[in-house]
Amino acid sequence: MANYITTYSGTHFEPTNPDPNALHITDIAHALSLLCRGNGHVKTFFSVGQHCIHCCLEAEARGYSPRVILGCLLHDASEAYMSDVPRPFKQYLEQYKQLEEQLLRVIYEKYLGTPLTGEEERQVKEIDDDMLYFDLRELLNEPQERPAPPMKTSFSYEVLPFETVEKHYLELYKKCRELLNS
Repeated sequence: MANYITTYSGTHFEPTNPDPNALHITDIAHALSLLCRGNGHVKTFFSVGQHCIHCCLEAEARGYSPRVILGCLLHDASEAYMSDVPRPFKQYLEQYKQLEEQLLRVIYEKYLGTPLTGEEERQVKEIDDDMLYFDLRELLNEPQERPAPPMKTSFSYEVLPFETVEKHYLELYKKCRELLNS
């Protein structure tokens, strides 16, 4: 039995032993554009790719560093290779969480040069949590116990073709890389 998955580009990738040379942003963008938020338990299809795009644009609007902006775009990239596990269940899967963190570290090292610092991680997590508030409210009609976090961007939960999301993700990636290298 193989210890790898075959990605969209045809690459054999081992999520438990990630090789940075086998990571391709096109694979990440493609897979995330086809993965549904909330494990599919939402009113309408909304991709992880769209969520990452929203997070990236929010980080940019908040004036965060190019590393944090790109970090927001990539923060769920491990899901392109390992799928997602809902938060309430993930807390019981210690080995999964360790493998996911290892893979995300390799992704950040490849695309950012180094892993995120503690402060950068905090900023990415803050945006992810703020966006989750709206994801739960809009996609599940889930009442929230806290007030709506202030957002700098407006965003849509319109159902988009995966090709549109994939293209936008790759365009943002290119823009982020240019910002990072300037």
